[in-house]
Order: sequence, then C-alpha cells, then structure tokens
Amino acid sequence: MQIGKKDWIFIGLVAIVLLVFFVISGKEKTKKVPLDDQHKPFYDIVQKQGKMEADKGCPACHNEQGGVPFPAKHPVKPKDGPMRCLFCHKLQQTK
Repeated sequence: MQIGKKDWIFIGLVAIVLLVFFVISGKEKTKKVPLDDQHKPFYDIVQKQGKMEADKGCPACHNEQGGVPFPAKHPVKPKDGPMRCLFCHKLQQTK
C-alpha cells in the first residue's frame, strides 16, 4: 500500500496539532492559593462545600477598595455574578 499526497497532508496536519498541544502545555503560571492561616479556612470549605462556596469569601480580602490589590495584568473581575478565583488559582497539595 502506498501513501498518497492526501495521506501525507493528513499526517502533517495531525503532527502540527500535536506540536501545538505540546508547545502550549507547560508549567502552570498561575499563582497557587497559599497554605497559610488566612487561607486555611478556604481549604476546609472547598473540601466540605466546594470551590464555588469558597470563592464567595475571596472578595472580603482581595478587592480594590483597600484590600489586597490585584496585579495590573490580572484579568477583568466580573461586575455581575460571583468571582471565580479558584477556577484559575489552584489549591496546594495538603498532606
């Protein structure tokens, strides 16, 4: 069986897709939630009630009105609806 021109094009496209996936996968760049006394209660909330429930407590400290400021390049915060901090910021591994 011979490999034709269309087959080589298909193989090339598959190789390009795999290469793109390989290039974009890498080390996670988003900061993890610290495992300190201030954030420890949120780890417990995530285990018992889920991430969305824990997200509700983030704006109490992380806000633009005198709290812990967001970095300049931080994505836009939602005006309506809950903040989804734990969608990007992962929890550290607990033992």
